[in-house]
Amino acid sequence: MKTHFAFGKHGITVTTPDGFDCHVVRSRAARALDDVSAALDAALDKPIHSEPIERLAAGKRSAAISVCDITRPAPNRVTLPPLLKRLHAAGIPKEGVTIIIATGLHRAATPEELDVILGPEIAATYKAVSHDARDFAAHRAVGVTRRGTPVYVDDRFVAADLHITLGFIEPHLMLGFSGGRKLVVPGVAAQETIKVIHSPGFVGDPLATEGSIEGNQLHAELLEAAALARHDFILDVTLTRERGISGVFAGDPVKAHAAGVEFMMNNSLTPLDRLADAVITSSAGYPLDLTFYQCIKGITAAQHIVKPGGKILLVAECAEGIGSPEYARLLRDYRGHAEFLSAIANAPVEIDQWQLQQMARTGLKNELLFYTPGAARGQMGSLGANAFDSVNAATAALFSGLAPGARVALLPEGPYTFARAMTALA
Repeated sequence: MKTHFAFGKHGITVTTPDGFDCHVVRSRAARALDDVSAALDAALDKPIHSEPIERLAAGKRSAAISVCDITRPAPNRVTLPPLLKRLHAAGIPKEGVTIIIATGLHRAATPEELDVILGPEIAATYKAVSHDARDFAAHRAVGVTRRGTPVYVDDRFVAADLHITLGFIEPHLMLGFSGGRKLVVPGVAAQETIKVIHSPGFVGDPLATEGSIEGNQLHAELLEAAALARHDFILDVTLTRERGISGVFAGDPVKAHAAGVEFMMNNSLTPLDRLADAVITSSAGYPLDLTFYQCIKGITAAQHIVKPGGKILLVAECAEGIGSPEYARLLRDYRGHAEFLSAIANAPVEIDQWQLQQMARTGLKNELLFYTPGAARGQMGSLGANAFDSVNAATAALFSGLAPGARVALLPEGPYTFARAMTALA
């Protein structure tokens, strides 16, 4: 059986042997909207639990818009123009608009990437800047949450008269779902805030996982942090597998995001009749599989549909290598899942350790295998023992030891696959 997996920009074919119960798992998805422009107009003019954006902007001279960086396929080129049109109609001039690339702790966007993220015309005519979480002086303290998180947010966002985020809603490995509040914290927050919200206490919460909102303390923490930064308005969308827009949710940052999450839950969850013995997953291809850091999401998405003790094989290009210098060092020094979790339990939080924490939690339950050619085996610490030089060698290792007829789930789109086994939900 041959299956095309998302891998880099062009994909990869994964061949599975006969004699096993191999099946492709994809998320259900609402169909693409027939008239996206009309849907955006309606959402902006009749938003959820909010005045229309044009009325919110009336009398104001500046607006900051936080948008996803290159690692997310957000359709900013489609959603930005109608938003900007209304801001200008309300009296905010072009020079009063600052578009901030919500990098969190990712690298800054290149000029070429700005054209991709915003569209060449907007990139050329508006002030577009990348957030830098490591420049503490460029942030403003906006308060402390009830749980004690100090919230520092990019001064260019806080200083504006109107604070808007533009994103999309998808399953997220810790927050349940992306979008909304995530475009403020961690999107445009200082590393001093990001470290706290990614500490073992938050990340280790069993409810801090894909598709989990109710009771997820990290979700609640980010809502509170974003409110301290005066998060005024969101414009979020949901996407089809082909990245078409299936839903538009604009308005109050809490209520509109909740409506988008409900839409996702009702339209995207794929029920399976039982858990698999093994899973082959991807990191959804470009741009999400640019670095090994991002690719952990393909593993955590798979953990929900595999038996304890089952194998998970990740195939991801990792064209830009490992990730940040801090993450590269943590990975190079990795000596085992239990050892890593023990080491970080009471130690100061290091940048990007949270992705390895999520992977380690999965690795305690499942054997992890890798075909990630951009991440050299010598850079992967103890994980390198299960890294392979070809996709065929990796799949052979996965099937080795499986009983004839074993069920193997194939997730060609990795983290964009929102699936659960009904036995696990019972």
